[in-house]
Amino acid sequence: MTSNSPFPAESGDELARYIDHTLLAPDASQADVLRLCKEAAEYHFKAVCINPVWVETAKKALLGTGVLTCTVVGFPLGTHNTDVKVFEARGATMDGADEVDMVINIASARALDKAALVSDISAVAEVVHEGDSLLKVIIETAMLSDDEKVLACQAALEAGADFVKTSTGFNGGGATTQDVALMRKTVGAEMGVKASGGVRTREKALEMIEAGASRIGTSSGIAIVTGAVGTSSY
Repeated sequence: MTSNSPFPAESGDELARYIDHTLLAPDASQADVLRLCKEAAEYHFKAVCINPVWVETAKKALLGTGVLTCTVVGFPLGTHNTDVKVFEARGATMDGADEVDMVINIASARALDKAALVSDISAVAEVVHEGDSLLKVIIETAMLSDDEKVLACQAALEAGADFVKTSTGFNGGGATTQDVALMRKTVGAEMGVKASGGVRTREKALEMIEAGASRIGTSSGIAIVTGAVGTSSY
């Protein structure tokens, strides 16, 4: 950890407010989701991030806690048609999602087709914002070159998204400080940057924040704020 860390060693609660406490396993049960919500409330995390089927459950469990409910759209491949992503996003906000993390069409980024990316993202952004929710755009950095990452971030900014996010955690690789710094440089101070995938320790979380992350997506949130080492794959 560098000496100019934004948090002293004892300020775990401040660090917790950066964390989206995440459970996206396909076999997660209602009991698992309720446990996640209880932990998020106990540790004062910023949000829980769960699959769409659990949005209503999480929203009710988190009522009055100040913890936000986040879900995913077009997850984890990003290959859904735009109208399907829009349908998912609308349903999520109607169920109570405060934030929606959508996956871009990665092939469009690889083809440097910015117009296609803007069209896809802006359609989802419109319905998410109609529901007074925020949109995070997952660009899947491990699958893109630096030029493609920059293009995807520019498209998200142009399309009116609120955040760019590194990774799903399901398609190889995860967040790196280099990618977070590149994303922050590209979007400036206008957007949030969420580092997700492989952030399992306090030191790594602080490195991501120092690189420019304004949110951390992880299932190792408790380990991060208590100084342990997370064992989760996400």
